[in-house]
Amino acid sequence: MSEKITFLNNSNQKLSGRLEMPKHQEPHNFVIFAHCFTCNKNLSAVKNISRALTSKGFGILRFDFTGLGESDGDFEDTNFSGNVADLVSAAQFLDANYKAPTLIIGHSLGGAASIFAASQLSSIKAVVTVGAPSNPKHVQHLFDSSIDEINTTGLAKVDLGGRVFTIKKQFVDDLETKSLPEVAKKLNKAVLVMHSPSDSIVGVKNAEEIYVAASHPKSFVSLDSADHLLTNKKDSLYVGEVIAGWVKRYLDIPELIFPKTSFDVAASLKSIDKFTTYMQVGNHQMVADEPLFYGGNDFGPSPYELVSAGLSACTVMTIQMYAKRKGWAIKNVQVHTNYSKEVSETSSSKIDTFTRSIKVEGDLDEKQTQRLLQIADKCPVHKTLHNTVNVITTMQS
Repeated sequence: MSEKITFLNNSNQKLSGRLEMPKHQEPHNFVIFAHCFTCNKNLSAVKNISRALTSKGFGILRFDFTGLGESDGDFEDTNFSGNVADLVSAAQFLDANYKAPTLIIGHSLGGAASIFAASQLSSIKAVVTVGAPSNPKHVQHLFDSSIDEINTTGLAKVDLGGRVFTIKKQFVDDLETKSLPEVAKKLNKAVLVMHSPSDSIVGVKNAEEIYVAASHPKSFVSLDSADHLLTNKKDSLYVGEVIAGWVKRYLDIPELIFPKTSFDVAASLKSIDKFTTYMQVGNHQMVADEPLFYGGNDFGPSPYELVSAGLSACTVMTIQMYAKRKGWAIKNVQVHTNYSKEVSETSSSKIDTFTRSIKVEGDLDEKQTQRLLQIADKCPVHKTLHNTVNVITTMQS
């Protein structure tokens, strides 16, 4: 789930971001993502890494630095120190409105900025850099051909990745004052350095320098064959999956407690969880819930959706089993089911009603199609719903 948010930086400029939330639970930890130099929050690699982490229960704030993307301000008036300050403002926003972030991830120059920001944020317990330079000054090589003009006139128009940006002398001067190895050495937080040996924009030597400068605990992961921007979706998803596994050692990640049972199914609901119910279903674990309008979190299907799901699943299994036994060529069967309460035709009372629509892909004649409709009504769950059912309840001590 993605929500558009805005917050103010320390200059009262509005920064635009996206808050990515896990689908099936409350976030156990919040993460800030710092994008690469002149990039924005919507870079595909940023979205893929974020979504890999939300699937593991993290909440991710990715946003545009001042003057980039949808954020206010002029890029030409920004500098590296401003990027660091934006990250601190992002952390303050999360702390005030959700929960203080515990992990910060930075891509390229955003990785360097993340280390500087982490040094100012006590809530951050772990830092990840992806393709990051070991010194912020490294980005200066991108506009080396214009450096004389910048020093002489105070600014220059520079083509960066096909887009023209104005770089001012204050930007260059600010880079001169930043020593990443010095900050990394005093960081005293867990650090993961991720870098591709074939990165042609920021050489892998930078990863070595960050790793050597950082104090333990620290780790390095090689992103073999990946390019600097992680344009291959597999590479960016891999980065997110590795981060989720690595950071478990350094963050408090509560384990989801599913009930243990000798029965076929068990459900457990704490008073603080609204309707979010953790279930052990045979050998499988799942979550049930109620929709938002009913007061739930919508982290899982509702009880009646689960009943509808059982009817749909049982119907497709029954039809396919019958078709295979008859030797009928059916490629696929879909069953779509709705649940509602409808007024009875014989009385004014409402009765539970399941509306089922069946779609069959195959070369069938009309007689075969009608036979499958009859077979659908013979699925065991369908029969159960029509039968008188006993529910025997006891109270466990």
